[in-house]
Amino acid sequence: MTKIPFFKMCGSGNDFIIVDNRRQALREEDFPGLARRICARNMSLGADGFVVVDQSPTADFKWHFFNSDGSRADMCGNGARCVARFAHLNGIAGHDMTFDTGAGGIAAHVSGDRVKIRMTDPRGMESGMRIETTRGPVTLSRIDTGVPHLVVAVADVGQANVLGLGRELRYHPAFAPAGANVNFTAVGRDGRIFNRTYERGVEGETLACGTGSVAAALLMAGREGMASPVTVVPKSGETLTVYFERTGDRFHRVFLEGNARIICTGELWEDAWNWSAEEGIPENAGNLNHDSGNFSQ
Repeated sequence: MTKIPFFKMCGSGNDFIIVDNRRQALREEDFPGLARRICARNMSLGADGFVVVDQSPTADFKWHFFNSDGSRADMCGNGARCVARFAHLNGIAGHDMTFDTGAGGIAAHVSGDRVKIRMTDPRGMESGMRIETTRGPVTLSRIDTGVPHLVVAVADVGQANVLGLGRELRYHPAFAPAGANVNFTAVGRDGRIFNRTYERGVEGETLACGTGSVAAALLMAGREGMASPVTVVPKSGETLTVYFERTGDRFHRVFLEGNARIICTGELWEDAWNWSAEEGIPENAGNLNHDSGNFSQ
């Protein structure tokens, strides 16, 4: 039976399955399906994302990153910190490293379970956008921090309609066809930024989003005149620190720092991805009687 060695890691509440494929044991065309299968919670190991480490001719390594639905993502801040620590622990890179992503080259420094990464320079920043939704008009900002993000400033993130409004904005025609991640963000009295994120590819709220935390930090810093660094508190409560330099309306030299914890290591057995399931209980299932060997309501 085929077995795949893996690390399960967590960065501020985002969890990832990471494998070393530098010997090309896995085929790239199989990555999306494998991601969907092994990231399925309850049915398999479960995770927010699947990371495949590969060889790079120009950096210490490159990654292939997949969301839990099998879609490919260019960048993931929390995943980047986890893969950096993975690479350091497995002798792929030293404390300081660079690796290739779909968003460009990423530099990282590993110190214990803390990792600081330099993000690609943000682009496409636009503030004060007014978007019509089924819940009424919404004013938001957008920015690309490696992947596209929307930021909605709210008074209380605890009351934000992350699933309802977040999903509607994620699929809004104004941001088609790629869509966007959606952040609901507030600045606390102590200057910390509180952030909750609806993530595309996961299609729900996650406990943290690294690129979303950077998006929230930069846009709120610009709006509130906040100086670097700023602390971002995601839903998990495991804080992230965002560093930046600003020239006029442009942000550059942006860094994200936070933890990258090892949850477990082991081998994925073929059963982890070689499973099948029906689409769900049919609508008339409740009408089946006991004599049929099924159940009734």
